[in-house]
Parts: sequence; C-alpha cells; structure tokens
Amino acid sequence: MPDRPLRLAVLCPHFAPDTAPTGEVITRIVHELATLGHELHVVTALPWYREHRIEAGWQGRLVRREVTPWGSITRVHPFPGTDKRNLLRRAFGFAGFSALAGVTSLRGGRVDAVIAMSPPLTMGLTGWVTHLVRRGPLVFNIQDVFPDAAVETGAITNRCVIGVARRLERVSYRRAAAVTVLSDDLRDNVAAKMRPSLRSRVHVIPNFVDTEFITPGNRLTPLREELGIGEGTVVLYAGNVGFSQSLEMVLAAARRLPQATFLINGDGAARTTLQQSAADLPNVVFSGYQPKERVPEVLATGDIHLVPLKQGLGRVSVPSKTYSILAAGRPVLAAIDPGTEVPRMLAASGGGVAVPPDDEDAFVDALRDLLDHPDRAAAMGAAGRQWVLGAASPAAVASAYERLVRSFTDLA
Repeated sequence: MPDRPLRLAVLCPHFAPDTAPTGEVITRIVHELATLGHELHVVTALPWYREHRIEAGWQGRLVRREVTPWGSITRVHPFPGTDKRNLLRRAFGFAGFSALAGVTSLRGGRVDAVIAMSPPLTMGLTGWVTHLVRRGPLVFNIQDVFPDAAVETGAITNRCVIGVARRLERVSYRRAAAVTVLSDDLRDNVAAKMRPSLRSRVHVIPNFVDTEFITPGNRLTPLREELGIGEGTVVLYAGNVGFSQSLEMVLAAARRLPQATFLINGDGAARTTLQQSAADLPNVVFSGYQPKERVPEVLATGDIHLVPLKQGLGRVSVPSKTYSILAAGRPVLAAIDPGTEVPRMLAASGGGVAVPPDDEDAFVDALRDLLDHPDRAAAMGAAGRQWVLGAASPAAVASAYERLVRSFTDLA
C-alpha cells in the first residue's frame, strides 16, 4: 500500500518572490515536496529582503493569504528596519515577525509535521507553539548557527544578550523532534549544546542547487556591458555584503592584483563602508542584487569566484552560494576555516582552492596562481560542475525531508 500524502506547515522568514538565498532554498523544497503529492501550508514574510523594506505592491496589509494548487501561503509583516547595522532594531523586528507568524500559523487544523527555518532563532519557539496547537512534530532547520556567528564577528558583545540568545537556542533545540543542519560541522556544533540523549535528533541535510537553472554560461555577459567592465578577467564576490565576510581582504587583493577587475555584487550592512574604502581602487566595481532570473548571468560574469568567511565562522555557517558557483562551472577561491564543509567540498570536487581565513598573503598568492593559470582554473570549474550534478539535486533534498518526517510520524 503506498504511503499517504503528508500535510505540512512550513514557517520561514523568506519565500518567493523574495530574493533571500534561504527563501530560494525553502521555496524549491516546498515545490519539490508538492511534486511528491504532499499538501503544504507556508507562513512567511511579505517580500522585503532586497532593500530591507516591503517591496512595492505588497504594502498596506499586515497579513496576506493566497491559495495555491498545493496548499496555501500566508505572508505577514516582517517589521523591517532601514538601518541594517542596528542589531537591537533588527532583533525587535525578528521578534515581531515571529510572533505574528506564530499567531497566523495556528489556523488550519492538524498537520503531520511543522518545519521551521532559522535564522531568525525565534522561529524555533514559533514552530514549537505551532506544534502544540497543530500537533505535528517540529523539524527545526538551521541555516546558520546563532548567536555563534554574531559573537565571532563581534556583532554582539553584550554578555546578557549573548546569554539570552544561547538559552533560547538550547530551548529551541530541546523542543524539536528533529534539528536539521547543512554540514557535519554544524551538526557537531548543535549536538554539543544538547543533552547526550537528544543528540541523535540532529540530522545533516545539505542545501541544493538547481543545476538546470544554473548552468555554465558565456563569460561575456550583458552585465559586464552594463557595468562597463569589458572583456578582462573578473574576480567576483556575489552575496551578502556583511560583517561575516572578509571583504576588506578582497580590497587588499585588488590593490595587489591590479590586472584583474574585482566585482562585488550584492548589498548588506557593510557595503557603504566597503565602498568608501574602495574609493581609490579603479579595478573594484560594485553592483546591487540582481533579480533571480539573472543569477546564472551574474555567476557567468565571474572568471574566479570568492567565498571569504572570517575566522571561526566555518563551523557555524555554510555559504550556500558555493554550490551555485560550482553549478555555474566556475572555480572557487575560499578563505575559510580548514577542515570545515567548504574546504571539504572543494577537495572532493576539485572545484577550487581553500586557504586559511583572514590570511591576506595566502589569499593573494592563491588568487594570483589562478589568474596566472587560466586553463587550470577552467578545469577546476568543469570538475566542480560535474561533482555538483551528482551531489546536490533539489529532488534528493526534498526526499530527505520526506523520509525524516515519516520516520517519526509512523505514516509509512
């Protein structure tokens, strides 16, 4: 007798058409689960990620609901703040969103599981409350371990705030029937904060990349023409321009390697300061986030892609853009803690090179070597593409969530 379809509640901070990377991840997982015949009811924020304010056409209502062929989407106000560096204001915004999402998620009857995505960390308690009312066990998905990343970067230094966040973290883990993380490093981090009897609840389910949407493209893209870059070699950083990334080191590399154009594509709390620091660098170009349909073009624009993460963050965060870069057939230079997920991924795939974090000389030497040997760099890109085709498909990730839910719901 075939398994009956699942009925799932999904709580997440972003969902299409929002442009956040985590929103793209959960959107595809939801659609893959729907393809398997399951019913899903999503509670998320109104689109706001691109400019940290609600996008045109979505304003005017605290809550918007829509019916879909596979279930429903409820979008609530995210209470965004215009100052991305005001952590207290952002914390209140996350709390307000989580509370409103929790209230709206209680309607609709019993479900087979509640899947809640973090950050923000407050979604763990939101998911737990939803579980209490709708009865489905809680699956808590961790994209980045908070507050570890914020503490490592110095974004949070107040001991009281850190203590409250760590307590909330432990409580959220204990309330979940399962905690899913992206890598073995994150699994070890989370499990160490749980009682030994609960550590088996932590499961590794990596993010995916859409290898049909992102394919190796012509490097001479329209984006180059728009930005006035020309046909020369482009070293690209694409993603959040924040304080977790060692982007000051990228500017240092641009000073020492004037033969290449360095493109920083994205927005974030550190962009204004970074642009001011790069004012005297004619080979550094900035551009904002591009719409989703242009992501393959953006990735194709770069001849070499950078994944720089500050020391200590490799074990609490896995930059999901690494999968996309490999899918685009471009080589990766990562500056990240050795022995963590991205260096292991590059070693397994042959898709790039990893150096220690925040080591400017090692970073520049590795980048110079890639620039001096374009054939070797191109071979790395091709190898990365072949590896990701077999290792990170959307269907495989959705099936892993399906198996996990069935394992503790006795629905098989």
